[in-house]
Amino acid sequence: MKLRFSLLSKYAAFTLATTSLLHAAAPLKAADATGLHAGAAAVDITPDQWPLSLRGSFSPRSSAGVNDPLHARAIALKNGEGKVVIVIVDNLGIGRETLDEVKKRAAEATGWKTEEMLIAATHTHTAPSISSTSTLGAQAAYREKSQGGIVKSIVDAIAKLQPAEIAFGSDNVPEEVKNRRHFLKEGTMPVNPFGEYDKVKTNAGRADIVKPAGPTDPEVAVLDVRTRKGRPLAFLANYSLHYVGGMREGTVSADYFGEYARIMPFRVGGSKPPEDFVAMMSNGTSGDINNIDFDQTRPPREPFEQIRLVAAKCADASWRATRNAERHENPRIAIVQREVVLQRRRPTPEMLERAKKIVAMTKEEKAKLPGKTENYAYRTLSAAEAPETMPVLLQALCIGDQAIVTMPFEVFVEIGLEIKKKSPFPRTFMIELANGSGGYLPTPAQHELGGYETWLGTNNVQKDASDILTKHLLKMLAELKAGAQAAN
Repeated sequence: MKLRFSLLSKYAAFTLATTSLLHAAAPLKAADATGLHAGAAAVDITPDQWPLSLRGSFSPRSSAGVNDPLHARAIALKNGEGKVVIVIVDNLGIGRETLDEVKKRAAEATGWKTEEMLIAATHTHTAPSISSTSTLGAQAAYREKSQGGIVKSIVDAIAKLQPAEIAFGSDNVPEEVKNRRHFLKEGTMPVNPFGEYDKVKTNAGRADIVKPAGPTDPEVAVLDVRTRKGRPLAFLANYSLHYVGGMREGTVSADYFGEYARIMPFRVGGSKPPEDFVAMMSNGTSGDINNIDFDQTRPPREPFEQIRLVAAKCADASWRATRNAERHENPRIAIVQREVVLQRRRPTPEMLERAKKIVAMTKEEKAKLPGKTENYAYRTLSAAEAPETMPVLLQALCIGDQAIVTMPFEVFVEIGLEIKKKSPFPRTFMIELANGSGGYLPTPAQHELGGYETWLGTNNVQKDASDILTKHLLKMLAELKAGAQAAN
């Protein structure tokens, strides 16, 4: 409670000043009072105290420096009663409880409803935890700064609402998305941490690979927001690719998501990028997709070079996607939200017994076990003590003919492709790790193949969860489409 009040008081003066400015502003002209209004903001949430623990690996890593800044970036869109604010945060993943509290603070500061707020992490693996429970030192200071920064990005974006227009488009960057799960040559599959053999392996050695176990999605989907006089306000892009990596160990970075945001102003403004322009890259369905050169066709890179190359390609695709796109001043905006309760996966009695024996082994005995065995023994024990269910938040929204859906997981690409194919809207994409962070979400068919993303402790929910959530999202899209038809 002390943390909450300190954050609220920290931004109370800002919120009061913003509200006063809004009330003092000159009344909108009749022509400007209708149609789309948009505002965008970016708030620096880079840590300034050290050392910090970085997640994204099986052993926590320490960081004491920054390569490039972290941000919370927000776009607020409003047309009549229809409102939504989309926030993309440079972070590995943010827990549901943390985001619920952040939304509550933002709602108190702006008057917008929490169900009108979509907050997602980029999944950079080199950012400290926003959901940290530490009450001391650098970790607690970063939590306060970052959570407050997300609130401020929402407040700022809403305060900047102005008459706007929007365009939608997409282009492809196929060469940078690789399905990381592979079938291997006979006899080369290693034993997994549970003492069993999977049918596919994640990030396998190149010499053993036969073929990938799933597809990729090359689309870079883009929303291009401008003032009605044509000045660029914001870009929101979506690409189904995990973080790229390839950086110096122990360095904070926003990965290619941050680099995209840095260079996109130059794509829209040339040598004179527009002031107050905000670009953001959201993570699509990339639970089984990464940027590793499995074909051995890529020359070696210097640290951060591959991040720059991927970001540049996505920025080029974004420019191509919307340069001749139709612009809309009066798109319908609507959002629906639904909470779905999933069953958590539970270990069998045999799995529990095995895990207890592994944990009790000597250091020498553990050293002889397959990699990550001890780690997953602890995860097995944790799964047995976890709550039986996991409530997850789904959102579906439309901005004219563009639909966006969310899931709070690292979602397999097949799921996103199925929703795109079956959506009643001409354009649809998913933002993953939105409104929570619940682990990996494979399809039932991929569960049958095994592999890292399907292991208990990596995947936390029932094996048919993707089917359940996909059905809900398609129904939610149908509701939005019916509402659009009724409005017309």
